[in-house]
Amino acid sequence: MVDRRILLLAALLAFVSALFLFWNLRAPMGFILSLRFTKFAALCVVGAAIGTATVLFQTIAANRMLTPGIVGFDALFVFIQTMLVLTLGGAGFARLPALAQFGVETTVLVLAALALFSILLRKGADDILRLVLTGVIIGVLLRGLAGLAQRLLDPSEFSIVQQASFATFGAVDKTQLAIASVILVLCLVAALSIARSLDLMALGRRTALPLGLDYDRMVFVALGIVALLVATSTALVGPITFLGLLASSLAHAVLSTWRHARLLPAAAIIGAIILVAGQFVFERLLGLQSTLTVIVEFAGGALFLFLVLRRPRL
Repeated sequence: MVDRRILLLAALLAFVSALFLFWNLRAPMGFILSLRFTKFAALCVVGAAIGTATVLFQTIAANRMLTPGIVGFDALFVFIQTMLVLTLGGAGFARLPALAQFGVETTVLVLAALALFSILLRKGADDILRLVLTGVIIGVLLRGLAGLAQRLLDPSEFSIVQQASFATFGAVDKTQLAIASVILVLCLVAALSIARSLDLMALGRRTALPLGLDYDRMVFVALGIVALLVATSTALVGPITFLGLLASSLAHAVLSTWRHARLLPAAAIIGAIILVAGQFVFERLLGLQSTLTVIVEFAGGALFLFLVLRRPRL
């Protein structure tokens, strides 16, 4: 039976979606609606992907203060963009086929994520301090290398890197969006199919193993889903580090449960609500552009500091 609170969240998403799509809709309605729907779909896909990935990552790491983005996804994405522009030049980067660039970026991010998570969690998910510090250090290293490479660029090429390094929903390729949507659905189905195993994983390795769970295999499966979700969403629109922390924290607060069969869809819906509602407020009501990601990162960062200082018992 579906939790009523999840149905309420779905109804809220439908309401903010209707506002985003039809608020102040004018002629030519068909053209404007098609543009709005593409942006709306991108917001939903990215929000749902990051929300789901964060819940999975927190279960693996046994800590609700962490997100996959904190271990350097954004820095790696910026480094990839910088090296592409440095190698190919501004004109060569602009001529890259969008689909090929999306595929290369997704593949590199997935492989790097699997390697990184495997190294950080090879001794289990108990060493949270090492996990966070290693991720932060890798992020600083990649940002430093990217900054060094950016000094070699001329101003026009540097502006290209800057534009490609921030999350934007205004120019999402429809083919890439369709691929990302399929990946999201498949990952959601895969995550829900192992929801009971995730419930056992949340108890910890020492407790889960005597209960018959193949803990190491499930960690690998969950990490693969996390890597695919975060890599796809990052390659599609760019990095949003702390969105997942907001979605996951709100899902836990709203549902007050540890069952992943409920937490995963709730986090996915809440992630989509945050982006769609935020974009509606800033774009339709305030008439602002490229502001949503800044606000989301600020709110998520503030929440992260609050959780660190509070030191919640998990």
